[in-house]
Amino acid sequence: MTHDHGHAPQRPGLTPPDFPSALAQPRHAAPALIPAATSSPTALPVSPRRGRTAPIWIGGLLVVLLVALIAYFLNALGPAASLIGMILALVPLAGVLLAVRIVDRWEPEPAGLVVFAVAWGAIAAVAIALGVDLVLSMVFGPASTPAADALSAIVQAPIVEEFGKGLGVYIIFVTARRAFDGPVDGIVYGALIGAGFAFTENIQYFAVSFLEGGAADTTVTFFMRGILSPFAHVMFTSVTGFALGLAARRGASAGRAIGPWIAGMIGATVLHALWNGSAVLGDFWALYVTLQVPLFVGFILGIIALRREESRLTRRRLGEYADAGWFTVQEADMLATGAGRKAGLAWAGTLRGDRTRLMKEFIADATALAAARQRAISGRDPHAAEDERLLLHRATAARAALFAP
Repeated sequence: MTHDHGHAPQRPGLTPPDFPSALAQPRHAAPALIPAATSSPTALPVSPRRGRTAPIWIGGLLVVLLVALIAYFLNALGPAASLIGMILALVPLAGVLLAVRIVDRWEPEPAGLVVFAVAWGAIAAVAIALGVDLVLSMVFGPASTPAADALSAIVQAPIVEEFGKGLGVYIIFVTARRAFDGPVDGIVYGALIGAGFAFTENIQYFAVSFLEGGAADTTVTFFMRGILSPFAHVMFTSVTGFALGLAARRGASAGRAIGPWIAGMIGATVLHALWNGSAVLGDFWALYVTLQVPLFVGFILGIIALRREESRLTRRRLGEYADAGWFTVQEADMLATGAGRKAGLAWAGTLRGDRTRLMKEFIADATALAAARQRAISGRDPHAAEDERLLLHRATAARAALFAP
């Protein structure tokens, strides 16, 4: 059995927790030994894609579903209204993606998974919702009464839509575990899927408003959905992502994560039902101010708390490499805070040839290294040691290039 560099051997069961909180980083196994610091490699290794991408066949399925959705919109709404709806829907989508990018800036997710998450929400989750709606209409007939409309909005839509979106988060959890480290990652993936779903749903709402009420109705709908509530679906599905993120941090297998996944979808469904219910049954403006705004504020505060936890984790793990001589203590401190990173980037910009890009690579690789180290310590990723070795060499190579004359 091996142990942390520079620490006396301890039985894993007696190891005190690093972070004694509700979001603690549990230790399930003894970590691999950090090797002694060496000179940086001349060739920069490339991180493997295995465990960081969704299956190709799912991408093919999304393409087929996309063709079907385009045909559906063109047939049901017409090309002109569909185009207007899509252009308007791009506005809130851009704002949401920018906000998610800010959240994801600490340890950016792989670009392929970001695209997959948005595509799943915009295509697969919408197709699931439309398919269920079509089946229920064939079995029970179309909703033709106010009570049936309310039941559909408050019960059917939240359950079906949150399942469709939550399924995408679970697929990422199962197929891309090396890029699913904890609650922040889960929130990011859930938010991206929710943003994709809202984009396609907005196309339909905006197009229908244009066809039924022209520019006046379209403006009202855009204000309600694009300005007042662009983050609604993002918040709902983020609950599912948060639950799976906690499961990932605790080393849960795909099977053991089903419970947290279902619990997360239940939470997302309840929030979704409350939102739809406020529009259908209650005083929308009163509930918007007293319920939705506090929920959004709580959502933001929760993300800030999680980001601070990620910062603490990064500092602790990089500190272990500093103890082994790979980095200096000052570098570990710089990499673990937003202010430190900003100062580092400003300093890199003053170097010969403007080495800001190198500093960005150093920050990204070092942050990913800390996450890989945590996976190695927890014992939940059999490939973590490989990631740790590759990222250690990438980070030190970038560091060496920064200080090169």
